[in-house]
Amino acid sequence: MKRAGVVAVVLAALTAAGCASEPQGSNTDPDLVDAVEAPAEGTCRVLAPADVAKPVNATQTTPCTDRHTAETFHVAETPDELEEVEYDDPAVADFAYQRCSTQFRKFIGADASNALRTVLSWAWFRPSRQAWGDGARWIRCDVIGGTAEAEKLRILPGTTRGVLSGRPKDRWLVCAAGRAFRAATKVPCDEAHDWRAVTTIKVGEPEDPYPGDDTVASRTDSFCESSVRAWLNYPADYEFAITWFDEQQWDAGNRLSVCWARTTE
Repeated sequence: MKRAGVVAVVLAALTAAGCASEPQGSNTDPDLVDAVEAPAEGTCRVLAPADVAKPVNATQTTPCTDRHTAETFHVAETPDELEEVEYDDPAVADFAYQRCSTQFRKFIGADASNALRTVLSWAWFRPSRQAWGDGARWIRCDVIGGTAEAEKLRILPGTTRGVLSGRPKDRWLVCAAGRAFRAATKVPCDEAHDWRAVTTIKVGEPEDPYPGDDTVASRTDSFCESSVRAWLNYPADYEFAITWFDEQQWDAGNRLSVCWARTTE
């Protein structure tokens, strides 16, 4: 049997640096700049990757029936214990990550596996530094069609609520185009591709301490080898790749790695 495994490490940042003097997104609404009042759920915006990379966003809203790339699916007040923390305290980012990731899965109808195998992702925004000083204590969670590293974000439907329920359409699942996985470009699976994210593998239990990069990578490689072979219906020759996540994501609660199959299907 011949097979090839490729390791890809994803380092996901849970915090974003910035200050209120920086632009608060493109095409801003003056009424939203430095706003103390929490934003509304169910609103849509045309965001660019550069907007997603910023911690604050005051881009004007647009009807969700119009062309848009972001949908606000959840808004939350920070808990009482964060009332007096500093503006850039990591505890705020931890709260935002836990709240947005949980609500994201519920909103789009994804299980833990599909949530890691979709072209959809989420971004969170906080009040500006000035608004924080004026008492604003909220976070905003947006569904987006891509990531801050993408060249552009995908246009979303009128709502993304439940789009991964049942059997998700290929337009919302992630594949990759490129012979070498390390250099492949992530694309929706309804576009031409060479790799598909086919399964996820659990590499630890909730109470386990982080076992180290080498151990996570080794477990992922071993599990994905058999998982991908089964998904491909046990061919003699096949290729697979893996995406595993580092200690930062482990501490945030993730215990899954992603298995990729070399396939045009």
